[in-house]
Formats: sequence, structure tokens, C-alpha cells
Amino acid sequence: MVRLIKEVMKANRMPPLHALGSHVSHHRCWPQDLDYFLEMNNGRILTILDLGRTGLAQRVGLLGALRKNKWALTIAGSSVRYRKRIKPFVKFRIASKAVGWSDRFFYLEQTIWIGDECAVQALYRSAVTDKKGIVNPALVFGAVGVNQPSPEKPAWVQAWIDADNTRPWPPQDNGTSQ
Repeated sequence: MVRLIKEVMKANRMPPLHALGSHVSHHRCWPQDLDYFLEMNNGRILTILDLGRTGLAQRVGLLGALRKNKWALTIAGSSVRYRKRIKPFVKFRIASKAVGWSDRFFYLEQTIWIGDECAVQALYRSAVTDKKGIVNPALVFGAVGVNQPSPEKPAWVQAWIDADNTRPWPPQDNGTSQ
């Protein structure tokens, strides 16, 4: 919670950002972030990435739009590549940006960098919700001043969307078979 409050306060002092701009935040791997192998735990990495998304949401005006419209945010899917261990006390930066949207979801790319080397890359499918369900992303982007169609999503993002759409839901194995 301390990190979250700190990130929002830092983002408040930064200039506003266009909704398709990239937000960069700086962090450090602390002992409480470590796993058994003395590197940042993969679950903690997801939590730290949440801080980057929160800073992005603050700077583009999304947090204000959420409060004003009584909306909420949710994550509807993710794909993460872990490529470099994050060791104790290492400083790193997170780059967070929206890469496009559909009629239901918007897609965010986040990367963690140690110097010039990418340690983690994540793609998130996210949605804004209200009491009725998912809010159309065009309405959400309009609330933060973007009144244009989604930019063309990178091919790898569209390939992930297409592949994920082939997955059965609900899953076929419900955990009751032995």
C-alpha cells in the first residue's frame, strides 16, 4: 500500500500524459520482494507492474474519470515474459502504455528494464466496468480526451488476442476428475 500511495503521489507531480503515451516509473527490488532463490518473486513482479499501470492511469486522467463515472478497472487476461532475474536492491524502471482497444477491452504493454536490458514484458487485456458490466473503451478513451479509433494493434498483440479467443470458457477440466 505504501508503494501504491507513493506512486500516485509521484504521478500527481508529473505532467499530464496523452492516453497513448508511455509512463515511466522507477523502482527498486527490496528484500520483501524476494523468493526462495533470492530474486524478485514472479507474483511480486505482477504486483509491481500494477504500480506502473496506476501511475499511467493517474497521468492520463483515467483515475479521475473512474471516480467521476463510478467505474472500476479489471484485468481480463495477461501474458508475461520473464527474461532476466531481478536481484535484491537492483533499481529498475517500468514503461507502461496502451497499445489499442476493441469494443470491449483495451490492451496495455508493460516492460521492466534494468539499464538497457529488458527483464520482463507483459501484455494485459483490461476493461473498465460499471454496474451494468463492461464499459465500451471508446467511451472510456473519450472521457480522457481521446476521440479517435484505436490505433492498429501490433501484429503480436493481435495474434495473442486471436489465440486467446480460441480457448474454451469455461475450461473443460473443472478439477473434479481424478
